[in-house]
Amino acid sequence: MNDVTQKPPLRVLLASPRGFCAGVDRAIQIVERAIEQHGAPVYVRHEIVHNRFVVESLEAKGAVFVEELSEIPDNDRPVVFSAHGVPKDVPADAKRRNLYFLDATCPLVSKVHHEAEKHHAAGRKIILIGHAGHPEVIGTMGQLPQGAISLVQSISEAEAIPHDGDQGLAYITQTTLSVDDTTDIVGVLRRRFPDIHGPHRQDICYATTNRQEAVKAIAERCDLMLVIGAQNSSNSVRLVEVAKAAGSTDAILIARADNLAEVDLSGVESIGVTAGASAPEILVEEVIEALRAHHDLTIEEVEVTREDVHFKLPRALAG
Repeated sequence: MNDVTQKPPLRVLLASPRGFCAGVDRAIQIVERAIEQHGAPVYVRHEIVHNRFVVESLEAKGAVFVEELSEIPDNDRPVVFSAHGVPKDVPADAKRRNLYFLDATCPLVSKVHHEAEKHHAAGRKIILIGHAGHPEVIGTMGQLPQGAISLVQSISEAEAIPHDGDQGLAYITQTTLSVDDTTDIVGVLRRRFPDIHGPHRQDICYATTNRQEAVKAIAERCDLMLVIGAQNSSNSVRLVEVAKAAGSTDAILIARADNLAEVDLSGVESIGVTAGASAPEILVEEVIEALRAHHDLTIEEVEVTREDVHFKLPRALAG
């Protein structure tokens, strides 16, 4: 008699692109190169990217994460600023403390900072579409004097924002928002303020857009979409929202394969799998193997585009 229990079938649709983007990859390399060149410890202000696995991996190599520069006990060790960007007063504080610092801000976030500065120099009032409290938003608003940038988080806030008409207007955006949500808010601003200045293309980064398009391509075929990423990762949270809006029966955010123990897969025949831009591929592989332990998997990778973007490392670390 055969005692082997047959595993139930499960179709897995792998979204592609998924996982690390060029900005995240660059930021992690900056920390790793700094440790190689200067030895441990290398301090990092704020999580370099929003993923505990990445943070703990870098800690094991000699990175020490702090929230503020005042927590760094000596000034002869390097400090790295996270990929999300920092307010201008942070590097100024680092200079006052005679700290050697490396800026791992994503170049696409830096582009938004430069746009804000140009609009401010032109005398325009700036509207930032983003989420209050997110490090990227804090960093962008901190590029200019207080009051120069107004934050708008929703369509209703876009409808209500006051303007006397005597000052020019411009808008910029957080890079990791939902493309669709941002489009709606921009539409309100353009309707209310036809002369408002904005970027030629929205500042949603290529990686955010590509990962959302990949989710949309498989959502209707999924009983459940698994998004691998951190709860404080804006682009990962948005992927859950995009999956539900695009037709997935359900979508949830998980940090690691361990979280699958809390997920009821009864009646689920097809699962979509993707990962936020700060989640490494090893976490995707973990999830696949955890599913394989209890199911007979059929895996299909659905690719909507190929990414070949690479950002240069700072000159001090190149070579």
